[in-house]
Amino acid sequence: MQADRFFERSIPLLFLIVTIVAYGLLLPLTGFYWDDWPFAWIAKFLGPQEFFPAFAGVRPFLAPIFFVTTSLIPPVPIYWQIFALIIRFLSGLSAWFALNQIWPHHKRQVLIVSLLFLVFPGYSQHWVALTHINQEWIPFIFYLLSFSFTARALRKQHVTPALAPGASVARAGGRDASSRDLARSNLPFNGQSPIEQNAPFNRRLLRPIVARNDTIIALLLLIAGVFPTEYFIGLEPMRFLFIWVILSEHINGFRQRFLQTIKHWSPYLLIWLANTAWLAYFYTIGSYESYDVEVVTQPMTMSYFFSSIVEAIWKAGFYIWGQVIVLSTDAITAPTSLLTLTLILLSFFLLSFYFLKHSFTHSSASGFALQAILIGFIGILLGRIPSFAAGLPLTLQSSYDRFMISMMLGGSLFITGLIELIIKGVRIKTYLFALLIALGIGQQFFNANIFRRDWARQQEIYWQLAWRIPAMEPGTVLLTDQMPIDYETDLSFTAPINWMYAPDYTRSDLPYALLYVEKRLGGSLPSLETNTSIDLSFRTVSFKGSTSQTIVIYMPRNGCLRVLNPEWGDEITYSHQSHFLVNSIPLSNPSYISMNADEIAKLPFLSEPNHTWCYYYAKAELARQKGDWFQVNDLISEAISLGYQPEDPFEWLTYIEAKAMIGDIEAAEKLSADTFTQDKGIRDGLCQVWKRIQLQVNVGSEAETRVNQLLSDYRCAR
Repeated sequence: MQADRFFERSIPLLFLIVTIVAYGLLLPLTGFYWDDWPFAWIAKFLGPQEFFPAFAGVRPFLAPIFFVTTSLIPPVPIYWQIFALIIRFLSGLSAWFALNQIWPHHKRQVLIVSLLFLVFPGYSQHWVALTHINQEWIPFIFYLLSFSFTARALRKQHVTPALAPGASVARAGGRDASSRDLARSNLPFNGQSPIEQNAPFNRRLLRPIVARNDTIIALLLLIAGVFPTEYFIGLEPMRFLFIWVILSEHINGFRQRFLQTIKHWSPYLLIWLANTAWLAYFYTIGSYESYDVEVVTQPMTMSYFFSSIVEAIWKAGFYIWGQVIVLSTDAITAPTSLLTLTLILLSFFLLSFYFLKHSFTHSSASGFALQAILIGFIGILLGRIPSFAAGLPLTLQSSYDRFMISMMLGGSLFITGLIELIIKGVRIKTYLFALLIALGIGQQFFNANIFRRDWARQQEIYWQLAWRIPAMEPGTVLLTDQMPIDYETDLSFTAPINWMYAPDYTRSDLPYALLYVEKRLGGSLPSLETNTSIDLSFRTVSFKGSTSQTIVIYMPRNGCLRVLNPEWGDEITYSHQSHFLVNSIPLSNPSYISMNADEIAKLPFLSEPNHTWCYYYAKAELARQKGDWFQVNDLISEAISLGYQPEDPFEWLTYIEAKAMIGDIEAAEKLSADTFTQDKGIRDGLCQVWKRIQLQVNVGSEAETRVNQLLSDYRCAR
């Protein structure tokens, strides 16, 4: 008995450890992603109250959650990652608490389902903390707790029949007394008050009241869970099934059980229908513009419908549990893969030891497996409804797998029930469950590494931008094709850019914006003609600019950030890049860069990294813009002396030009030959450099002869 109590008490600690191992090992190395940036910027510069107008046309009931959390937590990445860890821990406990109320006699299976839910490997968006904790996880916890209180209310009504006041008697000190007589008596009996003597009877009297209070709490939690976001609109029929499971313990006969289930579910059904009506209005008549409801506007074939069902069951019920093995073995020798596989093995052994050590294997699975399979199967399909209705794909390892959140409970129930049904050996089941949980832990650690790399890349971009553009004129728009990064869009970048370059911003039009040309062309960026107005809405503020005040930037996947300049012939140098980028280069005007700023732009929570090649290159490019060729030469020479080299051969062009401009034609010629040998695609860039050099050498000089010969050797058209 003491061992059982210790086991029960150790479960919250188990949840905490699993949460930290799955989500917290790389926590200090993760940051802001996607909509985290706009939300953090709003909280910092406009205040938490701004979320009410910001969400007025998009999920208005979400605003109070954002208001409360951003009022308590500063817009600093590490704080939000810690908060996300706490919320995920609480979500696991909430699932465990809810399922324990529904299946109190299947504690082993309930614990497994809850742990699988905690590390559910189909959902990879945990680290988009500010956005998804507020937008999904807090409402989801409310929803899970709503299931809990519904089950509590039912069990309090049905464990022991409620007694009407005055209709029964309670045994007190060996004598019977009516409830009315006991209530009227003020005399102690055997050292106890009449209320204490009548405690068992009073508890029976209070059950209907307590059950009613639990129902009210469950209804309020449902409102808090379903109205803020449409992610969980499909989950409510699961409550009907949970009620059915509980009533099946007390009510025989399909018809009677069905009627009682409908009766108990009806108040929740009314709230669900009210929310459905609200969403229908918001999607069709109101101002909700996040997604178009394609199922409503486009015909749906039966083949598409059934293929979507099969896809959902396959991915959420089966594939995701082994996904990490597929991802890791794609690059088995990579450090991330080796660490992930090691963590899986270690977690498997420790979980197996824990479960077997605490007699985890002795609870019965009778009656649970089929219920879990059926409810899990239906739960997966119900969870797919919101994204299916919006016509959005169920793509794993992408931003779209956030829609898996509403399928997590169903998927965890489904796989647990399936194993309970198929595998008869208790020890084998224990090992298999430990392996599934370990695979979930490994998948989340694998995901954490992806977000760690993304955050590191983000910081590189922000610092290189600050080094190359220490300040710029308000009203400037940065144009580019696409940043080599996975978890940010142009609007995501617009927020930190304004944070960097306008740290004293007060409410007005946004001073800066970054736009992806391909994504915005024809919309907020009407055309690439000069003097074209740019109007970009950014929640409750907007950016108003012009194509005549733009700076075009280019960030290669392997290389340093560059400001492109039509005067340097960059249309030709980078002609092999996206035509969206190339066509925007004529608009670029680096004169809007303030080159003599007292302080460079920066984000307050990012420490400046060590100065490696890209630092010296950015400073050299800035000196090149000033026309200070000696400084360009000194900066790059210093970088080379420290052992730094460019990853992208195109970055040698600046050094080649600097060498020639300070009179070292021979060094420039040799470096050109070496660079051309390294990458033949640089020929157009070399031609542009040597054509500019040609304009600077003296007519009739030996230098002119050598330059002309080089132009001929590289087949540079005149």
